[in-house]
Amino acid sequence: MERLDWVGDEEVAGMSVGMTPRSVRLAMLFLPTLIVVVAVGLTASIAASVQERSIRDTTAERVSDVASSLAELAQVRSALALVEVDMSAAIAELQPLADVIERAAGVDYVVITDERGIRATHPTPAERGREVSTDNSAVLAGETFLGTETGTIGPTLRAKVPVRDPAGEIIGTLSVGILESRIAADASEAFGRLLPWVIGALVVGTLASSAIAAVLERRFRRLDEAAREAAELRRTAAALQEQSHEFLTRLHVIHGLVSHGDVDDALSYIAGVAPLTSGDPHEGLSEQPLLRATVDALHAELRALGAELHVDIAVTTEVDEETTLVLTNLSRNAGEAGATTVHCSLVERDGWFLGEVSDDGSGIAAADAERVFARGVTTKHDVSGHGRGIGLDLVRRTVSGRGGSVELGRAAQGGARFRFEMTVPQ
Repeated sequence: MERLDWVGDEEVAGMSVGMTPRSVRLAMLFLPTLIVVVAVGLTASIAASVQERSIRDTTAERVSDVASSLAELAQVRSALALVEVDMSAAIAELQPLADVIERAAGVDYVVITDERGIRATHPTPAERGREVSTDNSAVLAGETFLGTETGTIGPTLRAKVPVRDPAGEIIGTLSVGILESRIAADASEAFGRLLPWVIGALVVGTLASSAIAAVLERRFRRLDEAAREAAELRRTAAALQEQSHEFLTRLHVIHGLVSHGDVDDALSYIAGVAPLTSGDPHEGLSEQPLLRATVDALHAELRALGAELHVDIAVTTEVDEETTLVLTNLSRNAGEAGATTVHCSLVERDGWFLGEVSDDGSGIAAADAERVFARGVTTKHDVSGHGRGIGLDLVRRTVSGRGGSVELGRAAQGGARFRFEMTVPQ
């Protein structure tokens, strides 16, 4: 049970500086949710990156295929031969072809230039017949290009290939491109289709983590309760041990006085230690020394608490220690609860002791009636700090051990009423 103390409010040895059990507990409760959020966010980020890369790769493959295919057309080759002779005729020949390809292939532009870099096609009419704005020297040297460049219509992912005549000589270039803004829009649209799945995963994960957190919280509460019970048991054990030592010491003193014949001194010592004798005679108890002494002690003890004890005893069998324990605990409980009058009765019938202790106090709330006999449960404030809620549990166990039972009810005086039955001692 010692290891359960970490869930309380005390610091635990070995815990890192600055960390308290409460902060560790909160961290453990929120950790599943945090893991879910991070995992879903990371997965969504990776998925979005993969989607964007896939779209970009597909776009690059498309512009490359369109550019390579167009560069092989005889119509493009023959039209480029007219550029130096008649630019208008070349534009009239190639621009309709470029427009058809742009619509069919879904590209943003098809630009065909001669070997000087003069455009024969362009989506903007004013740019036709002008020199290109980007460097085509590498393409004119026979290389191909695939990448992003910024031209007259903005940043585009483009493919550039050389155009060769039937003899293999480079007579121009062909460039096909798609705007980066379109690629970004396609990626956003793809992520938008993915987003409901991300939200669904986040909701399901959060609900699952909340369920886990609820289970952990219940576990923490059980551990808290166990830790409190363990602490209560330690305090009670310490108090009982201290009282036991003190009681044994006083018994040794009394034994020494009596063994030496100092009876008067022994009585004086007892009166000074525990002035419990009331001095009131109890008729009918002369044959019940233990019961008579118990009643005397209860009279004095309840008077010290501001209460009067009224006793009604009608038994023939000698009352044993277990029966007096039940009467004592129930009567003392009434006095400690604030009663001013306590009625205690005990009768014998058909081999059973039938007892009742009632008072005029405030009674016991209905909410506490079911659990009042449990160990550690009390409706009185523990001013001693040694733990309370033991007396009624002891009564229940003692009565049950004798085959009987005890029940709680409302007294005619307005307070609590305890009725019990237990077999007479054999």
